[in-house]
Amino acid sequence: MSRDSLKAALEDCIEVVKQDPSSAKIVLTARTHLEEDVRAIAKIRDFPDMVVDEPPVFGGSDQGMSPGEVLLTALGTCQEVMYGAYASVMGVQLDELKITCHGDLDLHGMFALDETVPPGFTAISFETQIKSPDSPEKIRALVEMAQSHCPLLDTITRQVPIHGSAYLNGELINTLKALEDAAE
Repeated sequence: MSRDSLKAALEDCIEVVKQDPSSAKIVLTARTHLEEDVRAIAKIRDFPDMVVDEPPVFGGSDQGMSPGEVLLTALGTCQEVMYGAYASVMGVQLDELKITCHGDLDLHGMFALDETVPPGFTAISFETQIKSPDSPEKIRALVEMAQSHCPLLDTITRQVPIHGSAYLNGELINTLKALEDAAE
């Protein structure tokens, strides 16, 4: 898609949302299933299956990214999408854009060896490398727009209510309702 086509598509989408605010509410869905050991398969829309696995040190067969790597990939690529979108709308030329994301993980938490250590990332950092002939002021404005409107960056930095249910042979055996107050 050309830069002008991208800009036109985004402007058309924005206009649709302005005309029909209810069209702004969408639901994204990923379906996953455990295939074997710690290897899972993700099914998203009509795309080929995505294998999610762990490296051998965690008992995996290293046939795909780990879930943590998937999250870091989602964070980096979501920002890149926002950079591309806003660059087209703001008239910024991006010759190159690369984002490297890092997640710090303490295995004491994941392996339940220390209940004071969280099982998830203890910190996430990213570095964005941009090549452009545009002015630093114009690029700073783009960075601000991309970072402040990135759905994944927002999701992992804001408390988002999470609801989950577990079923055994079709019977509900567990529910999770985390951060109920964040929705209010």
